[in-house]
Amino acid sequence: MRLMRQSTTEISVATRGKGLYACTSQVIDWVRTRGIRQGLLTLYIRHTSASLLIQENADPTVQSDLERFFARLVPEGDPLYGHTLEGPDDMPAHVRAALTQTNLAVPVAEGLPRLGTWQGIYVFEHRRAAQTRRVALHLLGE
Repeated sequence: MRLMRQSTTEISVATRGKGLYACTSQVIDWVRTRGIRQGLLTLYIRHTSASLLIQENADPTVQSDLERFFARLVPEGDPLYGHTLEGPDDMPAHVRAALTQTNLAVPVAEGLPRLGTWQGIYVFEHRRAAQTRRVALHLLGE
């Protein structure tokens, strides 16, 4: 009988304003040290104005195209928004986070997250100012 094990941690990702920030290497490095060969990795961002994405990691124009698309889709300064207490980028950041993901599930095989060849894990920052984003990691497996 094999026993399931689990491990948790939290990583920090410093951002410099809107855009995608790779955290793939931090995640892979942590998973490698856990000694779990097969399982499931869950990532959860602990914020309401940023999100998580698995996205293209080879061509940086994908990231800038995504940012431009979201700027058009969810513009700042829309008179629809009543929540403006934290500035004109705050409510659009919440909408962007609602349209994307706050958690990811990634299979782990042979001791590594089973990402595709061109996939990377990103924090998608939706605010203009620099932030430190916290991402909780939970690994379950054997």
